[in-house]
Amino acid sequence: MPSILFRLVVLATALAPSFAWAKAADACVAPLAPLEAHAGVPDLLRRSDGTPVAAVDWPCRRAALRATAEAHVYGGKGPDDAAVTARIVDGRLQVVVRRDGREAGFEAELHLPPGPGPYPVMVLLGPGGGVDPALLDAEGVALLKFDPTQVGAETGQSRERRGAYYALHGGAQDATGTLMAWSWGVSRLVDAIGQLPDLLRGDAVAVSGCSRYGKGALAAGAFDTRIALTIPVESGAGGVPLWRGVSTGGAQPPHSAFGEQPWLGEGFAAFADDVERLPIDQHAVLALVAPRGLLVLDNPHVDWLGAPAGHASARAALPAFALLGAAGNLGYYGQVADGRHCAWRDEWDQPARDAIRRHLRGLPADDLAIVPAGTEAAP
Repeated sequence: MPSILFRLVVLATALAPSFAWAKAADACVAPLAPLEAHAGVPDLLRRSDGTPVAAVDWPCRRAALRATAEAHVYGGKGPDDAAVTARIVDGRLQVVVRRDGREAGFEAELHLPPGPGPYPVMVLLGPGGGVDPALLDAEGVALLKFDPTQVGAETGQSRERRGAYYALHGGAQDATGTLMAWSWGVSRLVDAIGQLPDLLRGDAVAVSGCSRYGKGALAAGAFDTRIALTIPVESGAGGVPLWRGVSTGGAQPPHSAFGEQPWLGEGFAAFADDVERLPIDQHAVLALVAPRGLLVLDNPHVDWLGAPAGHASARAALPAFALLGAAGNLGYYGQVADGRHCAWRDEWDQPARDAIRRHLRGLPADDLAIVPAGTEAAP
């Protein structure tokens, strides 16, 4: 009969792969540590020990980037276990969310295009400034206009937490910024859309918004993989542009973005005056969208928006899309003549149409391209 020592050795040998897997899984969800030295924009496809990230490693790498963005930039989204009910009343989608004995509700205005459904859906954060409604109508896409301050109020420098998201979580998510609260609200809208399959397509949901709502649109697309297409417009600091890029050159600096509204989580306070220590930058948030569709629309005429840093962010995120065979799913368009903030431009019609056909309608369409200001196209 084998000795007890022998049996223990055999058991330990058998369990070793499980322990190794568990350790690897822990590494996936652990936030990356702040940087000690200023080393420039972090490489998405290289770990802190210098080893490269292959396509097979991306799920783990993505989980680590997400955990880092939550810990150091946005705050945690929180548990995803709420019960959602939805109904349409007088052209408004009414949503009720229940969790742990608490209840909160909000609504969004629904506009349907001509023709029969079920329809793809564009969730627009804010009162306007996203994709042109006429273009959505022409492409047969429903428009769901959502005021995200219902779930996360803008309370200025007081940073007071108000809205359905904070009320439902009873203080547990008070370290989380409103951009993540808005992302949570969009996720609950996606839940609601899924309950209306005869009218709306839960597998063809897009999100857009301009300025602060562009920041929220990016967060929504980054933190919910059910969103097929994300179109942030002129998002500025806290959205698409690199933090390391907006810290100079006339764009809104990080400490200003942190202080203006409670958009960002409390974890960002440690980096607001020294973003070089951040172990990620906003290109990592863009990469969280990969391999799904992401079209960034930018305005180089307003320095405060940091369009050069937005272009740099898109270029820095492109290798992650390429790693997954989806380079054509990332687009950036900053070549526009009209300098008005949040105005829709004719130059954006074709890339938006391509993105919608490619990611919402399943139709053939050109790859998205990176076209910064002052150029016709870039690879």
